Amino acid sequence: MKKVYCLLFLLIAFGLLQLDAQPTGRNVSKSGTTAATFLQIPVGARGIGMGGAFVGTADDITSLYWNPAGSARLQNREVMFSHIDWIADANFDYGAVGIPLADIGTIGLSFTSVTMDEMLVRTVERPEGTGELFSAGSIAIGIHYARNLTDRFSIGFTGKYIHEHIWDMSAQGFALDFGTLFTTDFLNGMRIGAVITNFGTDMQLSGRNTLQYGRIDDRKQGSNERIPFHIEMEKWPLPLNFQFGVATDFIKNDVHLLTIAIDALHPSNNFQSINVGGEYGFQNLIFLRGGFHSLFLQDNEGGLTLGLGLLADLFGGNVKSRVDYAYRDFGRLREVHVFNVSVLF
Repeated sequence: MKKVYCLLFLLIAFGLLQLDAQPTGRNVSKSGTTAATFLQIPVGARGIGMGGAFVGTADDITSLYWNPAGSARLQNREVMFSHIDWIADANFDYGAVGIPLADIGTIGLSFTSVTMDEMLVRTVERPEGTGELFSAGSIAIGIHYARNLTDRFSIGFTGKYIHEHIWDMSAQGFALDFGTLFTTDFLNGMRIGAVITNFGTDMQLSGRNTLQYGRIDDRKQGSNERIPFHIEMEKWPLPLNFQFGVATDFIKNDVHLLTIAIDALHPSNNFQSINVGGEYGFQNLIFLRGGFHSLFLQDNEGGLTLGLGLLADLFGGNVKSRVDYAYRDFGRLREVHVFNVSVLF
């Protein structure tokens, strides 16, 4: 058991060291200084409805996003799809499948996509549009593996390929997530989770839109206004994040289940914050959720989250279907509604 505590402590220390190594000023959040920020959009109406306090609770297919260690505790094969009408008319879609393989562990696959409608190309000279259209979008493909090392302690890993594009420019990157989940023997089996996400390569845009024409050197013979050159694009890091969560079941019996959770977040591109939330389940059929995200975060927008879930048996109980909905307040921006459907078999 001491080895388990040591491993958990080392994970926490490693995450704090990595994030503190970022050159962040005391009053500077570094917001907007990382690539692939779509990786920070939360997944799954259950976790969102609980205010994002889900690292210590993750025990369904959305654990592939929140804490890959939680997928080691899947009892059934599970497939899930989620859609969000995100801010600024963007479409966010997420799909995942998790397959438990007994003593071997759990393997999973996930796909994340952000898309938006085509837009007019506008310039200073032609602010109403040049007649051209451009698009922008992002995808991430994740391969997951998790395993229970003991009946109380689980670990999980995720490898991700990341691709972003805008007009004729694109960038690629790779990242790793690593999570742990430990169940204690007090407070109705209080769970402690920790995860490091998006530890990976920098991303740099490249493509033909960097091609420019101009005069290089008037002192050289043949210099003219049509000499081609490419603008060098800057490299940007991924949004590294360390998240630590604690969850416990205050009420747990055959009829009622009340879970309370709290998470602490330490991202590389913003200030630290707290998520809190809870879930009430009635006969493992109907679930009510609520919480607050990004508490104590400077310049935060919104905070309240609410959620509802239904779990139903299909085909004589051999297959189950879960439908979840969540509401997330974003203050002056606007509210976000999240829907997802899962099948357990």
